[in-house]
Amino acid sequence: VSTQSTGETNHQEAKFVADGVFSSELNEFLTAELAEDGYAGVEVRVTPVRTEVIIRATRTKNVLGEKGQRIRELTSLVQKRWRFPANTVELYAERVNDRGLSAVAQAESLRYKLIGGLAVRRACYGVIRFIMEAGAKGAEVVVSGKLRGQRAKAQIFRDGYMIKSGQSSKEFVDSAVRHVNMRSGAVGIKVSIMLPEDKPKVSNAHPFADLIKILDPKVPQDNEPATV
Repeated sequence: VSTQSTGETNHQEAKFVADGVFSSELNEFLTAELAEDGYAGVEVRVTPVRTEVIIRATRTKNVLGEKGQRIRELTSLVQKRWRFPANTVELYAERVNDRGLSAVAQAESLRYKLIGGLAVRRACYGVIRFIMEAGAKGAEVVVSGKLRGQRAKAQIFRDGYMIKSGQSSKEFVDSAVRHVNMRSGAVGIKVSIMLPEDKPKVSNAHPFADLIKILDPKVPQDNEPATV
């Protein structure tokens, strides 16, 4: 019995690892293919009949293509790359409504601003202002590399409120990292967004650990003694 249970455990572990590798490689593939179309993440749903891949992007029309041609090409590429049987994988495009609250979308936006030659400080403050106007509680942008001169350094731009540790940082802080190949060398970008209480990353998020709600005093009803 112990041998059988050990074999089942190993099989489950191998499946978890394979699913994680597939999600990571798929995300890397779509990031390279759809970077200019506001790619903001991917979700994989496995059903008994087929595997559904939901692509989140800010410009879904570009992802779909004319008469759905591009999404069909991407479906074919995914099917051949990961050897899915015919008609068992389906790609969908989902629009990101709050582009300012998507760290991936803002990291890509900053990346193209730097490639276009915009000054680092101006580009970063523009991204932070856009994030805060979208309703975020806080924003942080870190740019590191050879920004000016031969010596590499890191510049940090912040605004608002940002949690760095604890469960709330996992549920309310959205982060994304991108790399830009400049003439002087590679530059790293990290964008972190502190999401509002009503828009967490996960559906069953816990409330902020430092959020205090003061309740109104209870009004005594008739024939009820007052409480202190």
